Amino acid sequence: MAVALRCFRHLPSLLHRSRLAALWGLPRAPPGCPAHFPSGCSHCGHQMLLSRQLATKKAKGKGQTQARVNISAALVEDIINLEETNEDMQAVVEALKEDFSRNLSVRTSPGALDHIIVVTKDGKFPLNQLGQISQKSPQLLIVNMASFPESTAAATKAIRESGMNLNPEADGTIIRVPIPKVTREHRESLAKLAKQSTNKSKEALRKVRSKSVNQVKKFKNKVSEDTIWLLEKQIQQMADSAAAEMDKLLAAKTKELLG
Repeated sequence: MAVALRCFRHLPSLLHRSRLAALWGLPRAPPGCPAHFPSGCSHCGHQMLLSRQLATKKAKGKGQTQARVNISAALVEDIINLEETNEDMQAVVEALKEDFSRNLSVRTSPGALDHIIVVTKDGKFPLNQLGQISQKSPQLLIVNMASFPESTAAATKAIRESGMNLNPEADGTIIRVPIPKVTREHRESLAKLAKQSTNKSKEALRKVRSKSVNQVKKFKNKVSEDTIWLLEKQIQQMADSAAAEMDKLLAAKTKELLG
């Protein structure tokens, strides 16, 4: 009877935290516990409810790994769409991967010029929609702008400013694009561009994270402080994972370029 009374006294607190327990996946009360709530009774559930504080303190210790959270997206869909946030972060990673593949290769092929964006008076277009790209020799690419001669100057500028270390020369409607020799200096230049592209992608990733965190903070007066904290931590974990993937891509590309 005394045990039951003690558990009953903590009923309001347990009810308040029951949603948090579901969010964080805390275990159910063990068999025989007189308080059949997700957080258990005041005796057996006390340590579980303090797991946030203990994990935070433990993470401060040298060499300790921070506790991870894994919130069910369905339980917080009224606050934020976590799946959409993850997709936005992964889109930034995929864009970096595509940039590495198209623009940062030791060997330049006709296909590498296809998606260079040309700004014309009629809008922005990929180079391969305005000109015919071919390879005359291993050291020379040709862009024939006969179909859109008025865009020759814009196409030449776009190639020069593409970040691919190319120096095109226009002759009428023909643009000649000499291929740089694969020197050590050229390899190092491409490696620097890879680093710059990664930094830009990480900045884009931070914007996605900040947008998501701001969305969560809009509900700070509607849900518990613990729920906000857990969501922010989940979003940060997603961002950290994407950033780590970018670092791996950069390391692999740098090794490919420098050997």
